[in-house]
Amino acid sequence: MKILLVKLSSLGDVVHAMPALQDIHQTLPDAQIDWVVEAAFAPLVRRCTGVARVIESDERRWRKSPFSTHTRAAWRAFKLDLRREHYDAVIDLQGLTKSAVVSRLARLAPGSKRYALANRTDGAGYEAPTRWLADVAVPIAPHTSAVQRSRELCARALGYSLPEKESFGLVSLVHSAWIATDTVVNRLSKLPCVVLIHGTSRADKQWPVAHWQALGARLNAAGYTVALAHGSDAEQRTSESVASQLTSAVVWPRLGLDALTDALAQSAGVIGVDSGLSHIAVALDLPHVQIYNFDTAWRTGPQHSARQVSVFARPAPSVDAVWQAWLGVCLTVRQPVASRPA
Repeated sequence: MKILLVKLSSLGDVVHAMPALQDIHQTLPDAQIDWVVEAAFAPLVRRCTGVARVIESDERRWRKSPFSTHTRAAWRAFKLDLRREHYDAVIDLQGLTKSAVVSRLARLAPGSKRYALANRTDGAGYEAPTRWLADVAVPIAPHTSAVQRSRELCARALGYSLPEKESFGLVSLVHSAWIATDTVVNRLSKLPCVVLIHGTSRADKQWPVAHWQALGARLNAAGYTVALAHGSDAEQRTSESVASQLTSAVVWPRLGLDALTDALAQSAGVIGVDSGLSHIAVALDLPHVQIYNFDTAWRTGPQHSARQVSVFARPAPSVDAVWQAWLGVCLTVRQPVASRPA
């Protein structure tokens, strides 16, 4: 059986779709599961257990110059790659016009069908062409988390019962040759390091810089080195500002998604805002505290593990609330919080 999943973006949404793929892989172990995703997130999808083929879309770049020679050539190559196989099921996990069009372009085996969401779920984007272009539109209860939405859609499309255990299947390469050659990550692997993820695409999801500095100071006092990740010049400046106030901190270089995943995997844990990198931490099963300024953790936050918790308050959680959550996570995983060695 050949199955095509369509989940193009964004980073957090791609991570949230991984458990659905694991359900299929567990229930139909002989199935070939291909995935269409934005090129920027393809390295992460290739780390997902059970993916046979990753088909890269560069739709974000194509939109910038839709009529250029390069774009037309890239679009033709994408369609050729997409239509290489005839699928027994095509499942649109995104619910947007762009994903519906991709699903429609894919080839079906005789008698097979395209499946998509029949309705919008709370807090998620949804566009009507999703159900118009599908052969079967599957209704999902509106108040459903991002992970559960994809899991239920795939289970109902393919006719299996949901496995009891949720798994992301994300593989890190912490023992690869790459780690041995990367001086920053290799150095940090010898230290109890907590990664602070402050960057997010929405300003209203951010946590105050002063809060990060105060939290970092508590982590230093407890014997941790703090690492700060960034993906833009503005985020780098914030990382440097936080690090400047700490006794033991390192600002990571701007790492690619592969390298960043491996670096996160070596840490003692992650504390971060609602962002794609925080969701990667969840997928890696790291000790994790996720910070919310909005009451939306039920939809995108950690769900089923005491070692991964969310903290919500308006206008933002306090430093003490996040610190207490971290101490609770440490107790759950029996991770010592000790004074810094002399």
